Amino acid sequence: MKTRPALELADVRRIAAAAEAEAMAHGWAVTIAIADDGGHLIWLMRLDGAPVVSAHIAPAKARTAALGRRESKKYEESINGGRTSMLSLPQLDAMVEGGVPIVVDGFCVGAVGVSGVRSAEDAQVASAGVAALGAA
Repeated sequence: MKTRPALELADVRRIAAAAEAEAMAHGWAVTIAIADDGGHLIWLMRLDGAPVVSAHIAPAKARTAALGRRESKKYEESINGGRTSMLSLPQLDAMVEGGVPIVVDGFCVGAVGVSGVRSAEDAQVASAGVAALGAA
């Protein structure tokens, strides 16, 4: 039986603080969502001025990255490349850039999803959160 790492509340707070700092440094009003390895929401923070719908999109991006064990951008690229059958994948309903998995010691332990600005900027905020954990 394998032993695997798991996110703790202190980890989630560190990820959220770093993502928030990145967003604030650029003046980006976003929602930051953090999900566990099963895609279940464990943190949601909507910054002042973030679009209301971003509170739905950010968790969906996090879920997509956690369940897929890859950045949500990879699905978007595949779909844009003509593989429209990807749209039928179950439980993955935000297949656009902005979801970043959290990988520790080769295990996906969760993901960060961000929504509110351009997708590349969402991904930048999510990646800053993941980097604060020292995850790969």
